[in-house]
Amino acid sequence: MRDERSLDGAEPEGAGGRGGRNARHRPDRAGATGRSGRRRSPLVVAGRTALALSSALVLLASGVSWAAYNWVSSGLNTSDALSAIGGKDAPKHLDNSVNLLLIGLDSRKDMNGNDLPREFVRDQLHAGSSDIGYYNTNTLILMHIPADGGKVTAFSVPRDDYVQTFNGDGTSQGHFKIKEAYGNAYTVAHDKLSAQGVKGADLESRSREAGREATLATVQNFLQVPIDHFAEVNLLGFYDIAKVLQPIEVCLKHPVKDRYSGADFPAGHQQLNPKQALAFVRQRHGLDGGDLDRTHRQQAFISSVTHKLKSEGVFGDLGKLQGLFDVVKKDLVIDSKFDVLDFAQQATNLTGGNVVFHTLPIAGFATRNRESVNLVDVPKIRSLVQALIGGTSGSPGGPDSAAPSPTAKAAPATVDVLNGSGKTGAAADELKALTALGYTAGRTANAAPRQHTTVLYGAGAQEAARQLAGRLGTAAPASSASVPAGRVQVVLGTDFTAPPATEAPAAPETSTAPATKGGAPSPVPSDAFAGDSVKEGGIPCVN
Repeated sequence: MRDERSLDGAEPEGAGGRGGRNARHRPDRAGATGRSGRRRSPLVVAGRTALALSSALVLLASGVSWAAYNWVSSGLNTSDALSAIGGKDAPKHLDNSVNLLLIGLDSRKDMNGNDLPREFVRDQLHAGSSDIGYYNTNTLILMHIPADGGKVTAFSVPRDDYVQTFNGDGTSQGHFKIKEAYGNAYTVAHDKLSAQGVKGADLESRSREAGREATLATVQNFLQVPIDHFAEVNLLGFYDIAKVLQPIEVCLKHPVKDRYSGADFPAGHQQLNPKQALAFVRQRHGLDGGDLDRTHRQQAFISSVTHKLKSEGVFGDLGKLQGLFDVVKKDLVIDSKFDVLDFAQQATNLTGGNVVFHTLPIAGFATRNRESVNLVDVPKIRSLVQALIGGTSGSPGGPDSAAPSPTAKAAPATVDVLNGSGKTGAAADELKALTALGYTAGRTANAAPRQHTTVLYGAGAQEAARQLAGRLGTAAPASSASVPAGRVQVVLGTDFTAPPATEAPAAPETSTAPATKGGAPSPVPSDAFAGDSVKEGGIPCVN
């Protein structure tokens, strides 16, 4: 999030002819009188003196800014997870915009893996026992900050979206709720490291790092946008933030009472203490939209907190900023390249109505692996995200880069579908859906049970195979000599989920204005997302 300026905001040397950090005051060889013997004008002497003083002040200010940065950031937990997931298949930036992922971890443990005190979890967090929650990411919000400093667009990803999840190295975990990517990777890493003799805080730290990598890789692949920075906070951190900022004002459209979260609020504006604030953002029972309404609560809470921080001048007051970070830094994790001071100085651009939160839509509900999940239309979601932030969807070489849009023409191929999923009729149903999309129907048959769905292709059918792999969210398709030319063989595994029907859903409206460099954001229908969008700049009322 840095520009070409130094931490103190000074221009580089030579910018506009002004003295920068490396500027030097060089005495004239001929002395004060100059080569001609004439004494320099007082204005010239004063100008050079001012230049020398300004150079010294720049150096001094630079030192102060560096000290301030260390003062604020000292003791923050940092992560290199973003560096671990980079590579040729990562989505590429088209401009200098910044994508920041906010991660809310539903863990009842501290940074060392120790359970939080049972009484605290029960009485203050109202979150059941320390055994609940595991390492689910119950909050995932991607904030897109445009290069020109304009309006920020934020996308909340519903936690139960059923998607292909990935590990940090790009390998597939299979299809799970998106919130489970972190815990899946954490468990595998924890077991492996524990077997190697790693213990204690080091074991917890390295296992969580694997979880972060998986979450970042999964969200990046799901939305097909690059992630530049992230911040992770757990339940205790949320409570501590609410504690230092209390009371926090929120607004409800209707009164609510829920014994699960402890929420018991009247309608209208009200001031919340930390315990109430946690109940406010955690309630989902008794709400018409369930989890989706809870997502809107989270967005409204962020808006309220940002409004309070701005109105109290925290963003512009280093002392207040340090006070806030001193309280929450033990529960906060940020990426190692995140410049906290720089971000705080830019944070005022994120207030005053300059942020709009959208909740990504779902295509319906279903039961997978005996759990309730949200079905999602991946091409539609990517199209919506790209329409709002500009650019083009897809990453070169990625497994989903050729996923056809709902209206894309099917590449020519005959498709055979084999059923190794254990789900009766799955192969016949999927072949019927593929035929409706324009592929030539081949045969169906049973196959040996397997965990992961795979796509194989014969000569001349690579493009169709790439499309089908994108549709099903599998690993990249592979050529096979056992598959006849012009044919694709899809073998369904236990991770198979029938994609939502793709008969021409309403395409986002497009702008008739000329595209700008890097792809201009296009307007989309107001009902394209799940529920009403939440705008920052005050205290929004939500369900």
